[in-house]
Amino acid sequence: MAESTEISWAHSTFNPWIGCTRVSPGCDNCYAATLMQDRYGRVKWGAGEARQRTKTWDQPRRWNAQAAASGKPWRVFCASLADVFDNEVPVEWRMELFELIRETPHLTWMLLTKRIGNVEDMLPGGWYAGAEAPNGPYPNVWLGITVVNQVEANRDIPKLLAVPAAVRWLSMEPLLGPVSFRWAPWRPLSRERNTDHLDGLRMLDWVIVGGESGANARPMSAELVRTIRDQCAEAGVPFHFKQWGGVRPKAGGHLLDGVEHRAFPPKRT
Repeated sequence: MAESTEISWAHSTFNPWIGCTRVSPGCDNCYAATLMQDRYGRVKWGAGEARQRTKTWDQPRRWNAQAAASGKPWRVFCASLADVFDNEVPVEWRMELFELIRETPHLTWMLLTKRIGNVEDMLPGGWYAGAEAPNGPYPNVWLGITVVNQVEANRDIPKLLAVPAAVRWLSMEPLLGPVSFRWAPWRPLSRERNTDHLDGLRMLDWVIVGGESGANARPMSAELVRTIRDQCAEAGVPFHFKQWGGVRPKAGGHLLDGVEHRAFPPKRT
C-alpha cells in the first residue's frame, strides 16, 4: 500500500487484504507471492489459505481529500497483492471495500482481476441498479482483467463486456503469447452488426501491455507488442505500454520502436 507508486498507470496502490491463489499462466512468477510469502512469510498463497486483512483502510479517505482539494485525477490500483474477487475473501471485507469506494468519489478505483467469472455474483447490490447511468453504476470504478494469451482473451473478454462499468480495460501483463482481437466470439457482442472484426475491441476503453519482471522473467517479443498496438490504433482504443520487463522492472525501458505509448481512457465526467 503506497501513496505513490512506480506503476506508470496509477498514482497509488491499495491492498485491503493480502494473499491470493495462482489461477493463470501469468501467475507462474507472481511477484506478490514472491514478496509476501517467500521473502516476508506474511501469508500463504493458495486455495483454502486465509487472507490477511491490512490496517491501511484510512489511506484512501486521506487521498480522496487531497484529490478533492487539488482537483487532479488520482488513480488507485486495487489490488497489487491480492484479487478483489478472490473466492477466499470474506464477503464482509469485499462489501466494506465497495462502501469505501462509494465514500471516496474523487478517487478513480482501478480494480484488476483474474477472476472475471466471479464478478457478477460478488458485486454490491446497487451495482446493476445504476447500470443505466451515463457513467455506469460506480462512476469512479474502472474494471479491468488480466489477459496474457489468446485462450484468456477468448474466455474472459466477453465476460468483462457483460458487466456494466464506467471503464473496462485490459492488463496484458505479462503478455505471453499473440492475441488477436479479430476473432469470431466478438461478433455477437458488437453494438453494430456487419462492421468489422475489431468492433468488439472498440467496446473496450483501454489496453495496457507490459513484460514480466523478476528473476525468472519470461521474455516478450516486440512483434507481440506491435500487434496489440496496431490493433488498438486501428480500433481507436487507447494503448499504454508499461515496460519491457526483465530481472528489474525498468531494465528494458518502456519505449516501443523508440516511441512512448502512455495513453489513458478519455476523461469521464
